[in-house]
Amino acid sequence: MSIFSRLFSFADRLSEPQTIHAHCDLPCGVYDPAQARIEAESVKAIMEKFNASDENVFKTRAVYIKEQRAELVKHHLWVLWTDYFKPQHLEKYPQLHELFWKATKAAGQSKATNDVAVADDLLAQIAEIDRIFWETKKG
Repeated sequence: MSIFSRLFSFADRLSEPQTIHAHCDLPCGVYDPAQARIEAESVKAIMEKFNASDENVFKTRAVYIKEQRAELVKHHLWVLWTDYFKPQHLEKYPQLHELFWKATKAAGQSKATNDVAVADDLLAQIAEIDRIFWETKKG
């Protein structure tokens, strides 16, 4: 068998559909609320720097970056909510839905303000999600 016929035979096998089964996008070990927390901490730090500055160009850049980070917070929270947490988690922690709703709303609010209290609220919501997340990983 020539090298070309072996390559084409291998390529044909790769293109054949295969059925796979998974309960999430990747093994659950890849999920972690720390991603949302880190971005939320960035949002808070940017707000603090914005409030301490008098330079308009700096403030404009700060708002732009803060909005990007806040959007990343929302993204990471929604990945946890939609991909990691399952119905059995909601049964054990019925406050999850409201907690995620409040956290993503706080992330959205942080895009529209430089009030550090909003960032503190966001971080508190994420801390509660983090606590529940790690409890679900135990058992």
